[in-house]
Amino acid sequence: MHFDVITLFPDFFTSPLHSGLIGRALAKQIAQVNLINPRDFTTDKHHRVDDEPYGGGVGMLLKPEPIFAAVESLAMLPRKEIILMSPQGESLNQPLLQELARNYDQLILICGHYEGVDERVRQHLVTREISLGDFVLTCGEIPALTIINGVTRLLSGTVGKAESLKTESFEADLLDYPQYTRPAEFRGWSVPEVLRSGNHQAIATWRKQAQINRTRDRRPDLWAKWQEKNT
Repeated sequence: MHFDVITLFPDFFTSPLHSGLIGRALAKQIAQVNLINPRDFTTDKHHRVDDEPYGGGVGMLLKPEPIFAAVESLAMLPRKEIILMSPQGESLNQPLLQELARNYDQLILICGHYEGVDERVRQHLVTREISLGDFVLTCGEIPALTIINGVTRLLSGTVGKAESLKTESFEADLLDYPQYTRPAEFRGWSVPEVLRSGNHQAIATWRKQAQINRTRDRRPDLWAKWQEKNT
């Protein structure tokens, strides 16, 4: 997977992209990240990337010229998506991350700032808008980093035990089951006996029921989706 990130703050990504599982995946070239600063594509001496909105209003907008030029400077792969990080976009979830990991070889991520971007970027350049949820952040780098992380961990070779990806939260519309490790008893709280029984069938049954119970109690929306598919 190739990620091209259009960002005013490339340094934002330095530490996260060199840390932990994602850092190791990039080192093994399971994925590649290319950071592009739209200021490098400005033509004025001040390298200005924002301006006042027509019609008035509070704040500044990112100008279209540097963004278009930055994106158009890239080598394009056939299976690509040009994504604007925007609170107006579709909400990011696990099925969307799976779709991006499965269907694309190149994700071009445009990080918004200020009051947003010139509408012509939305209408004539991007192919998709994605949001982390119904709230506003100071920059688009945070959701862009989230997509890089969420997609890369789904790529073959990133996670040591690929089987673990099939049993985590949001797979099959259920939250993950409770998990425990040693010691068997801590401050009077014991690990459920079934998990120490060695009976793999009983453990699987307990875990599935725990997933169902937890989803029903914590996420009625997911619970409704699961019921619809399984009743």
